This record gives sequence, C-alpha cells and structure tokens, in this order.
Amino acid sequence: MQNNRLTSLKALERLKEGNKIYINSVKGAGDVSPQKRLFTSKNGQNPYAVIVSCSDSRVIPECIFSAGIGDLFVIRVAGNVIDNHQLGSIEYAVGHLGCNLVVVLGHTLCGAVGAANSKSCGYVGFITEEIRRAVGAETDAVKASILNVKQSVSKIKNSLNITDGLCVTGALYHTDSGTVDFDL
Repeated sequence: MQNNRLTSLKALERLKEGNKIYINSVKGAGDVSPQKRLFTSKNGQNPYAVIVSCSDSRVIPECIFSAGIGDLFVIRVAGNVIDNHQLGSIEYAVGHLGCNLVVVLGHTLCGAVGAANSKSCGYVGFITEEIRRAVGAETDAVKASILNVKQSVSKIKNSLNITDGLCVTGALYHTDSGTVDFDL
C-alpha cells in the first residue's frame, strides 16, 4: 500500500485550485508529458483524490481539476450512482493507493438525472431507478442533481469503513461556467 502524501483537506484545496486554473484556461493544464507517463509507468500511480463522476462527455475530471497522469483516481458511471463495483474501486483507491479524499461529482444538465423522471428500459433502468430513489419528487434539475450526489455520498459513507483522515464529500460541476461547488 502506498502512503498518500496529501491529507483530505490538502487534496480538496488542490482540487479547488485546479478548478480555478481550469475556469480561465484555453488548454489543459495537467501534466500529460512523456516524462510523466514514463515515471508513472515505472513507479505506479499515486493519486491524491478519488473522483466519482458521471460519464457525460462534458464532465472530464482531469480537465476540471487541472490534473495530469496519475493525479486522480476517476470512476465514471452515468448519473454518478454507486453500486458494489464503484464501492470496490473506491475501497481499492483508499486502501491500496492511500487516497484520503473521495468526491462524488455531479453536474448540471445531467441527462441521467433527467431520465429518472420517465420509465427507462433495459440496463438504463438500473441507473434511473437509483436516481429516482435519490431525487424523489424534486422537479428542479439542479436540486435533483444535488440530491443524487448526496445519495451517493451517503451510500459510500454507510458502506465503507471510513477512518480518520478520510473525507467523503459531494460537489456539483456547472457545465456552463466550469465552476465546482463543494460541500453540498
């Protein structure tokens, strides 16, 4: 197990600073250089945070937080819902890679949250049913996205052994401005 060098508070501050850089950037700011690729290939990954994010193509955690190769352990699933697969991935990142921060990153204009208002067929129904349980009768799209994030945060906290130093929090990415609101 690697010992992560950042506390949850320092990791959160790094995400916030990275988001400030991203908001004003024209190009990505994370290190994706050949040198970084070779370094992480030889020495392994040492991410400072776990990000559970929606699969939406407009939501790219590495860009949103100005992160490069090996900086973030990103888990993407439509609607940023949590099941055993995501819990296992989080558990791995915390227990084996030493991450002290887990952020569930929802976003505005989430199609999966919007789809929860209607009957979905096939495997999509597993996602929309989970979101429907989280948002209930809420019709405001932003509030519904926040409720969905809170549900996922709660599932993580209730399912994993949360130890001192580990922080699990929610955040909302605004697809129009690029800003991230933390501590929902």
